[in-house]
Amino acid sequence: MTDFIEIQVVYARPERQELVSLKLPAGATLRQAVEASGLMQKYPEIDLATGKFGLYAKLSKSDAVLRNRDRVEIYRPLIADPKEVRKQRAAEGKAMKKGGGADE
Repeated sequence: MTDFIEIQVVYARPERQELVSLKLPAGATLRQAVEASGLMQKYPEIDLATGKFGLYAKLSKSDAVLRNRDRVEIYRPLIADPKEVRKQRAAEGKAMKKGGGADE
C-alpha cells in the first residue's frame, strides 16, 4: 500500500490567488507538486528552471521532499529590489531633514 500526502500549491497574482489541493505519493518533491498542479499550463510565466519556490514562506529548492500538509508557494519575480528601495527612501528622508531647518 502506497502512502499519500496532501499538499497545496499556491500562486499569487496581483488580481487573484490560485490554490490547488493535491494528493501525491509520499516522497514527492516540490518540482513534482508544481508540475502536477497544472499552474504552469495556466500561467506560462512560471518557469521551474529560473523561478523561485518555497514552503510556508521559506525559499526551497525544487528537489525538496514534501511532507503531509505542506504549502508549496510559487513566487513571482520582484518588480524592484527591496534593498534599493530602502536606500532611496533613506536618502530622501535625509535630504528632507537637511532641508527642513538650518539650525539642526
